[in-house]
Amino acid sequence: MTQPPRSRRAEYAAATQAAIIDAARLLFARNGYFATKVEDIAAEARVAPATVYAVTGGKRGLIRTLVDLWSQAPVIAQTLSRQETLTDPDEILRRTASVVRDMRETYGDIVRLILTTAPHDTELAEDLRVATRRYRDAIEAVAVRLRDVGGLREGMTVAEATDILWFYFGYSGYFTLVDDNGWTYEQAERWLVAQAAAALR
Repeated sequence: MTQPPRSRRAEYAAATQAAIIDAARLLFARNGYFATKVEDIAAEARVAPATVYAVTGGKRGLIRTLVDLWSQAPVIAQTLSRQETLTDPDEILRRTASVVRDMRETYGDIVRLILTTAPHDTELAEDLRVATRRYRDAIEAVAVRLRDVGGLREGMTVAEATDILWFYFGYSGYFTLVDDNGWTYEQAERWLVAQAAAALR
């Protein structure tokens, strides 16, 4: 069934919301969550401060939107669906590493923001807990698939495999190799796949 075209008002509202979210993302990454004011976001988005509150719920609503943008990105569900068709453990690991890399390149600024801000904000800490649970659930799904196709060492449980996959493909792997060590994403991706494969089998 064809969706009716959006009205001009709806298009304007969507564009305004997107501009506010983009402005908040830019300023949060540049200045930090606490140092960024709603007035700064409004100025960057070229709207009134009242519009920021009305459209997005202010800073609190904006950072929650950014958490959801990252932790519920459509590529996650698409990847898990595709994993169900793969039978080669190495291909499953390569695909996992590739998607985590894409996520980190696309949403790394949001991840860094949440990880550094959550320890100082109880509500954001809860948002991070929810996001981490989503992330680990996706990693666990990879572990289950690896078990199902014979990609785990004999006797290794899904829980153990999930922990190993999290070590390599959780928050710290790419950040450590790329940000701290100066590796390229390509180098990091290849190394993470090789090390994860060796640890799992």
